[in-house]
Amino acid sequence: MEFKSSTFLSIDQLADQIQSSGKSRENRSSAVSFQDILAGKSLEQESVRFSKHASFRMNDRGMEMTGEQLERLNDGTNKAAEKGIRESLVLIDDMAFIVNVPSRTVVTAMDQTETGQNVFTNINGAVIM
Repeated sequence: MEFKSSTFLSIDQLADQIQSSGKSRENRSSAVSFQDILAGKSLEQESVRFSKHASFRMNDRGMEMTGEQLERLNDGTNKAAEKGIRESLVLIDDMAFIVNVPSRTVVTAMDQTETGQNVFTNINGAVIM
């Protein structure tokens, strides 16, 4: 079965490319292994990412994070995931982040001036770091 609109190669196409590339066996053995790629992907998934909205809010409010604070945000997201929380409030110093835990995405960010009302909606857990 062939998919003409697909950008993915079939196994046969990939095998043909490898055979016709003219690479020696030594060069192929020095290539990155699947296990290395998988380990790299799992490391990427451990770090949170920021939605456009959250990035805009942080920029707009002049919020900056240190490497240590980002690490604490990642740790807080990991703890929320361990507890089965889907939408979490993660408090770090004077900043508050709403994180979609399954996608590891910061949905919005607030600083101390914005959290004055102490009301957070659409969350099912909180982590204080």
